[in-house]
Amino acid sequence: MIMSIAENVARVRAEMEAAALRCGRNPKEIKLCAATKMNDAKAVRQAIAAGVDCCGENRVQELTAKLAENAYAGAPVHFIGHLQTNKVKQVVGKVDLIQSVDSERLLRAINSEAARQGIRQDILLEVNIGNEESKSGFRPEEVLPLMEKLGEFSNVCMNGLMAIPPISRFPGENLQYFQKMFQLSVDIREKINDNVLVNCLSMGMSADYADAISCGSTMIRVGTAIFGARDYSKLSSN
Repeated sequence: MIMSIAENVARVRAEMEAAALRCGRNPKEIKLCAATKMNDAKAVRQAIAAGVDCCGENRVQELTAKLAENAYAGAPVHFIGHLQTNKVKQVVGKVDLIQSVDSERLLRAINSEAARQGIRQDILLEVNIGNEESKSGFRPEEVLPLMEKLGEFSNVCMNGLMAIPPISRFPGENLQYFQKMFQLSVDIREKINDNVLVNCLSMGMSADYADAISCGSTMIRVGTAIFGARDYSKLSSN
């Protein structure tokens, strides 16, 4: 039986609560970000009506189109995909949070565009916690040194960290990466200044969010478990 988006959100919420309670956490500490890639405005509205905390968009083209349709009304929208520096103008000031700041070059471009707009853009630093050559993101050892430079970027506010660990083949396989991310988030709290908050640890997706919650995640990004499997044959470039 195919479940509705509302039923899927309710199921994910129940599993989030159970995972939080198993490790002695308050379920209200954890936000549910609906990963809306390849889902239309109607589906996004249904997810928001079902009570997701925010929507996360991976592609600039989709973000722009759905903003024009007012698809995200009633919920914050985050950018969670790889962001090219030449598309920064299309994202800065349009989203509540850019989760996927994966290089100092991108950080500088976002800061410059935010300064041009006269705003401060909230961001997360994306960490390549598995040191995978195929993925972007800061290496874990690069994060603490970068914290010393963040004062230079007065038009961004660093809210915390985001990670996409290696694809897991079985439950529990990514626990080691989630634990490393949690420790890194603890370490950088000592570096808090005017534009550093460190109140968000975004990790965990449809296949492993319970493990991520057990390791301290404060935001999970769930797409397939809410919207169903994506048809990648329809995917075109940004």
